[in-house]
Amino acid sequence: MNFQQLRSVREAARRGYNLTEVANALFTSQPGVSRQIRELEDELGVIIFERNGKRLTGMTEPGKGILRIIERLLVEAENLQQASLEYAGQRSGTLNVAATHTQARYALPRVVQSFRSAYPDVRIGLQQSAPEHIAEWVLSGKTDIGIATEGLSEYPELVSFPCYRWSHLIVVPEGHPLLTRTPIRLEDLADVPLITYDQGFTGRGHIDAAFSQAGLRPDIVLTAMDSDVIKQYVSLGLGVGIVASMAFDHGRDHGLRAVEASHLFATNTTRLAVRRGAYLRCYAYDFIQQFAPGLTRAEIDAALGSAVA
Repeated sequence: MNFQQLRSVREAARRGYNLTEVANALFTSQPGVSRQIRELEDELGVIIFERNGKRLTGMTEPGKGILRIIERLLVEAENLQQASLEYAGQRSGTLNVAATHTQARYALPRVVQSFRSAYPDVRIGLQQSAPEHIAEWVLSGKTDIGIATEGLSEYPELVSFPCYRWSHLIVVPEGHPLLTRTPIRLEDLADVPLITYDQGFTGRGHIDAAFSQAGLRPDIVLTAMDSDVIKQYVSLGLGVGIVASMAFDHGRDHGLRAVEASHLFATNTTRLAVRRGAYLRCYAYDFIQQFAPGLTRAEIDAALGSAVA
């Protein structure tokens, strides 16, 4: 039994039994993956995967139980590497953080600046993507910390912590007729073209829910992941924007006006997630506590060590 066999089984389960994708992820060949899986099955005396010919189609019941053990073994192997560096007293390394564009652009700069001052020898790898990709990267170990407003709490293998709450703003060009409406109603927004976030990004779910509950169908003419892109198209007169409150700067967003929309859309909570059972270096704890000052190390440890419900 070796770690490559265990990784082959784990990746096959994660990647829908597509051995080509597994081979690419593990930097090996498809026949090599098949051989690793078959050798482990032979050694254990258990069939882990269901097959149709040579193609994997699912997991057997014993295979599902074995997969849970494999996941724990691989997490602990990675934890052992991290622990050895920590106990050796190294304050250097790499902290990989994945976040949505809004978080990376508006919420993280202050934290990153402070963190770099405290840990000048730690490199930060900052990646931006959709919440579902962020969750996958944290689960796979590609990234240590994930930050997003939507999606992260839906994965039982992740521990997610609430960090801060925020609301949406309505953004219009100077002189727009909506500025004469006090307060702006959902019916007013349903009558104009709207520009906002893609599905699954930056509180979009609360926007859709508000219109649905009111029995209204908004005319969303353009969506984007990037708050700056939304504001740019609003400034061109293509529609009314709905953006995160932290994404608007009255001093920099010239020619645009922002109106509070907390009375229209539910408050959002940005969350930070790590893999359940992961071993965190001391600087990872500090990063988390800088982003979510209300968290204590004891609370983080308790959550990391809790079992999956």
